[in-house]
Amino acid sequence: MQAVLNNPFMIAGYHSPRYFCDREKETAKIISALQNDRNISLISPRRIGKTGLINHVFHRINESNKDVRCFYLDIFPTQNLNELVNMLGKALLGRLDNYSEAVMRRITNFFKSCRPVFTFDPASGTPLLSLDIKPKQSELGLEEIFAYIKESGKRCYIAMDEFQQITEYPEKGVEALLRTYMQFIPNVKFIFAGSKKHLMDAMFSTANRPFYQSTQKIVLRNIPIDVYRNFALRLFNHADKKLTAEVFDYIYTVLFGHTWYMQFILNELYSLSQTSYSTADVDELIRDVLQEETATYKTYCETISKGQLRLLKAIAKERKLAKPFDSDFMRRYALTAPSSVKLALTALINKTLILRDDDGDYFVYDRFFAIWLQNN
Repeated sequence: MQAVLNNPFMIAGYHSPRYFCDREKETAKIISALQNDRNISLISPRRIGKTGLINHVFHRINESNKDVRCFYLDIFPTQNLNELVNMLGKALLGRLDNYSEAVMRRITNFFKSCRPVFTFDPASGTPLLSLDIKPKQSELGLEEIFAYIKESGKRCYIAMDEFQQITEYPEKGVEALLRTYMQFIPNVKFIFAGSKKHLMDAMFSTANRPFYQSTQKIVLRNIPIDVYRNFALRLFNHADKKLTAEVFDYIYTVLFGHTWYMQFILNELYSLSQTSYSTADVDELIRDVLQEETATYKTYCETISKGQLRLLKAIAKERKLAKPFDSDFMRRYALTAPSSVKLALTALINKTLILRDDDGDYFVYDRFFAIWLQNN
C-alpha cells in the first residue's frame, strides 16, 4: 500500500495515479503503440510532464502485466557514446532475470568487450551489476547489450529521455548505429523523449536521417484548464482547503498552464497555514520565488549578448509575441534591423530561453524568469 503524501502537488518524481493529472489520451496512445510494436517519439518542452507521463505509462503497464520490463533512462548527462553505453548497461543488465549463479555466469560469458562486476548492496544484500566498457569498445559493448536483451526473450520497453542529446556526441554516425541495432530487436520497443522540438523534429521527420518515420509521434501540450482545475480543487477540498476556480484560473493564466510551475505554486499554496486563498497570496509566493532566484536570473542575463537580452526582455513584456519582426514591436523596444532580431531570436531558441507554442507565438520558457524580466 502506497503512503499518502503530505502535499499532493508533486514537483518531482512519480508516486501513483492519485497524484497524476489527466494525460489519459496520451497514456492510452503510448500503451497501445508499445503493445502493438510501435516505437514512440514523445516531444514536449521541459517541465511539461513527459517524465511523469512515462512513469505513469510504465505504472499502468506493470499493473496489468508484471512480466514486462520497463526502463527509464535520462541520457541528458551523457557526453559521448561510451557514457550512453555504460548507462544503458547499468540500467538493463541483471534486471531481465532473477539473480542466480547460473545467470551471473551466463552474463559474464556473454560479454567480450568488458568483464561485468557483481557486488552486493551492503544494506539490502541485493546483487548489483556494473559494467566498465572502455571507449574503444563502445560499439561492441552496445552490440552486446542489445544482443543480450534480444536473447533474453523478455518483453521490454525502454524510455530514453532527452534523446536529442545524441546529436551532441563527438562520434559520427551515432544515430545510424543506434537505429541499426534497435530495429532488429522484436521484443523491445522504445520511447524516444525530447525537449528540443527542432532537434527532435529533424531526427524523426527528415528523410535522410536514420530515424526518419520510425516512430509514432506524440506532442505533449499543456493540460487543459478545466481538467487541471478539477484535479487541483479536488485535492484541496479533500484536505478541507478551499481553492476557488477564480484563484486557480489566475495561476493558470500567469504561468501559461506550464505544469512544473503550476505544481510549484500549488504546492506552496497548499502548504500555507490558512484554508482559503486569494490571488494576493499567489502574487506573494511568486515574489518570494523571484527574490530567491534573482542572482540566478542575473547570471542568465550575463551569459547572452546585449541584443539577445533586449529581445528577451521585449518578449517577456509582451508575454506572447506572434510577429517578432513587426515594425511597431521593434520600434517600441528599440530593436534594430530585422536581421539582428532574427539572429538574436535563433540564439535564444537554441538556448531554450524562448519557445514557440502551437499557435506560432513566441514566449519566454521559464515562467518565473519571464515575470522577473518584466519587472527589471
